[in-house]
Amino acid sequence: MPDPGSRPEILFPLFAELEVLDGIGPKTAKHYKGLGVETPKDLLLTLPVGGIDRTRRETARDAAPGETATVEVTVLRHRPGNGRTPTRVEVEDRAGFTFQLVFFHSHGDYLERMLPKGARRVVSGKVEFFDGILQMPHPDHIVPPGEAGDIPDFEPVYPLTAGVTQRGIQKAVASALPRAPILPEWIDLALWRDKGWPNWSDALHAVHSPVTRADLAPTSPARQRLAYDEFFAHQLTLALARQSLRRGKGVETEGDGRLREKVLASLPFRPTGAQERAIADIAADMGSNQRMNRLLQGDVGAGKTLVALMALLIAVEAGGQGVMMAPTTILAGQHYAGLKPLAEAAGVRIAVLTGNDRAAERRETLEALKAGDIGILVGTHAVIQDGVAFHDLRLAVVDEQHRFGVRERVKLSAKGLAPDVLVMTATPIPRTLSLSQYGDMDVSILDEKPPGRKPITTALVPMSRTDDVIGRLRAAVGEGRQAYWVCPLVEESEVMEATAAEERFRMLRAALGEGVVGLVHGQMPPAEKTAAMEAFVRGDTRVLVATTVIEVGVDVPNASIMVIEQAEIFGLAQLHQLRGRVGRGSAQSTCLLLYRPPLGPTAERRLTILRETEDGFRIAEEDLAIRGAGDLIGTAQSGLPKFRIADLENQAGLAALAQSDARALLALDPELEGGRGQAARVLLWLLERDKAIRLISVA
Repeated sequence: MPDPGSRPEILFPLFAELEVLDGIGPKTAKHYKGLGVETPKDLLLTLPVGGIDRTRRETARDAAPGETATVEVTVLRHRPGNGRTPTRVEVEDRAGFTFQLVFFHSHGDYLERMLPKGARRVVSGKVEFFDGILQMPHPDHIVPPGEAGDIPDFEPVYPLTAGVTQRGIQKAVASALPRAPILPEWIDLALWRDKGWPNWSDALHAVHSPVTRADLAPTSPARQRLAYDEFFAHQLTLALARQSLRRGKGVETEGDGRLREKVLASLPFRPTGAQERAIADIAADMGSNQRMNRLLQGDVGAGKTLVALMALLIAVEAGGQGVMMAPTTILAGQHYAGLKPLAEAAGVRIAVLTGNDRAAERRETLEALKAGDIGILVGTHAVIQDGVAFHDLRLAVVDEQHRFGVRERVKLSAKGLAPDVLVMTATPIPRTLSLSQYGDMDVSILDEKPPGRKPITTALVPMSRTDDVIGRLRAAVGEGRQAYWVCPLVEESEVMEATAAEERFRMLRAALGEGVVGLVHGQMPPAEKTAAMEAFVRGDTRVLVATTVIEVGVDVPNASIMVIEQAEIFGLAQLHQLRGRVGRGSAQSTCLLLYRPPLGPTAERRLTILRETEDGFRIAEEDLAIRGAGDLIGTAQSGLPKFRIADLENQAGLAALAQSDARALLALDPELEGGRGQAARVLLWLLERDKAIRLISVA
């Protein structure tokens, strides 16, 4: 079997230095780094972003301003400039129409040699009108008629960076194309034939030699094929990671259902269909001899906590233990408070572990945990510290996993013998991004709300009516209700954000009374922040002025009003998460979006969508459409692959196809040893998926 650690020789020409290409020296090669191009392969996967129609015309007379015209002309006369005015060369096309070629800062003798009086030339460039005269400033091409065949009818236009020209990149691409070998086909042959795609080498030649604008579209067969290759390589990487995880045998964890039945009997409602499906999926995963790696995705209020508890109880029923890790002390405390009565109804001991525990309490918890007396542990990243030992950890639940690094998740898994992993997120993720970010995981989606949840009334209110809103708050507080007031987002400065929150806090305290209003923001010491949140949870304060630190996880059923100041500057998903902090109790809840008019079209679209729907998945799809994939998750932390050709937002169908194809290939050929498997290895090397190559076990 070939060594997975060495790049196949057939790809060597594509990974040579850029200087082997025509027109690229050491200095120009440095400029190309601005395009992310360091090898001939990188250049070939940098596709044209546009094209210029240079089809030959009989006359320039009919060309519209800004249009490109390619015509044969006879040079009539030169009108030299004087330094401040350009040189104008008067020419006549074959239809007898006269116009001017215009050159700024040009040396006369150079133009005399290139365009001698009486000579015939083919010129191509953009035309414009000046003082009623048609002009062609600095033509892109000036050649004798015998060389006009060198001007393409349709010329590709490439993205540029400082120090790289169109002419230079076209020349380099032309010399790179012969380096693209005919490679073995890694796409499923039935799919390849069905789509009518060219092979890899032909696809590259086609995308760099467009004939019409249709050839530049993502739907062109050549571009689709190259996009599919990127999706397929990415999905193979994820599928190999998933296979590698599962290769490490898991422990079969099968419960008898007795503890889960006790909890369900104590509930005043039945789980939703979505919850029951998710619980069944998790039970099947835990009962198999392969490690579970499942994502539980649910909108705010969809009931993820109950599903997680059922999973934790399966671990306890089987004689093991479960742990739930949350990103903050407050969230861990809320999970513990929510799970404790249910765990007690099942007769299961549950404990909490955070960085704030007193030494004696902590010691007692750790001893009981190690002895196996504690069935379920809830905590912050304190649960993965050295010194925390389980008797028999079967399941690790990670809440809001995007707030944890990979190292923390690995450390949590290491606390047991290959425990199953359940990851939860309350952030609805569009299917497109879910495919890309979590393609190595099985996904369960909670898309139903538990019965009895009242819809939240969402209203848009101009900032000029702030006094009316404060009056409404005063009445609500008088009725014993609670409210959040979220202050504007200041991207550049947390200090400025904190100052804005402090000012709003003072203003509301003056209006509503001492002791009624609390304050929490990111600049406060952690202990003060926790104390302020706990006072609001207890109901000691009635209005909580906050920055977006309350976005995830705070659960106060009595809070039924959410005011978001300058809502137009928040992202759609963030607004949805903030709104989800209310509507958790029996009272009718309201979300007031305060905005500064006039609203721009994008801000108006965001706020209107929020007013129209509470469906987090629809909101996430709309947010993706408005902001794009990188912005939606935050490019630096997004984990999104850097595709050169594929477009996650607009080619979701191709991404889904690539995922099923990658998984099907590995199901048939786990080590990629067969003909198509070997071809897929070449693709992984080609697109530099070294991580995937390392995951292929060496037999």
